[in-house]
Amino acid sequence: MSSNPILIVPGEKKSVFFEIFFKSFKSKFFSSPLILVCDKENLNNETKKYNFNKNIEQIKLDKIFSKKLHKKKIYVIDVRFQEPSEYVFDCFKVAFKLIKKGLTHKMINGPINKTRTLKNKYLGVTEFVAKNFSQNQFAMLIYNKKLSVCPVTTHLPIKLVAKKITKKKVREKIVIINDFYKKFLRFKPRIAVIGLNPHCESVLKFNEDIKIISPVIKSLENKINVKGPFPADTIFLKNNRKKFDVIIGMYHDQVLTPIKTIFEYDAINITLGLPFLRVTPDHGPNEKMIGKNISNPISLVRSLEFLDKK
Repeated sequence: MSSNPILIVPGEKKSVFFEIFFKSFKSKFFSSPLILVCDKENLNNETKKYNFNKNIEQIKLDKIFSKKLHKKKIYVIDVRFQEPSEYVFDCFKVAFKLIKKGLTHKMINGPINKTRTLKNKYLGVTEFVAKNFSQNQFAMLIYNKKLSVCPVTTHLPIKLVAKKITKKKVREKIVIINDFYKKFLRFKPRIAVIGLNPHCESVLKFNEDIKIISPVIKSLENKINVKGPFPADTIFLKNNRKKFDVIIGMYHDQVLTPIKTIFEYDAINITLGLPFLRVTPDHGPNEKMIGKNISNPISLVRSLEFLDKK
């Protein structure tokens, strides 16, 4: 079990993150030192609100590399909340700087309001993080140890999806996923690929499933345990999905809708292809639930558990 710290960017000031963060410690213990990168005043207010009595020690940014970090300890780097539109980015900047300097290879970020915070400059936080590390090849894996999914395209409007499905992109996702499982999970995954069209059929002359997806799968079959394309409406049936570790779909809701139906909050979002492990709970800020103290912490618990072992 690694003693490297887990950097945590809580994300939006208005979210359920601290509620689920505090709840995570009620039934679990994490060995890695945890470093929160956030506004300390806001953190103090949240600890009082939720009666969280575990000691949190402030650590100065310029002292962090000389500081001996203790296991099972929570630290905080104070990033003052000033301009709301810049606060989340300021926290990410600090975390990215520490990762690039070699402090750790593990990071969690809390839920981000993509529309308000990213302002349509990025399709999602996955793309934002990848760009900050100059990574052009990456993948969004929604991970559960029983079954994971990955969309080839992420937060694209449906009318743009077909134009973005290319042999290069499909191959890229398959290879990145296979490499990740072999490196970090120590086994060769069984991968299924879903077709783009209903039943993998099309009334048009050009069928993406035949012309794009199928040739990529055939070219990789001797190197990677990958099969398909499969119809999206049957691959998630119990007897079909149990044959695979990962199901790759062509667009966001094609795979995220069924995986969330099966596991609800018991899954985490991992960005593959980065020079470090970036994980986030698989849900949003959930602003409507703020202050109600009924949010489910399981996705954050799973995120912490996953990185605690790496």
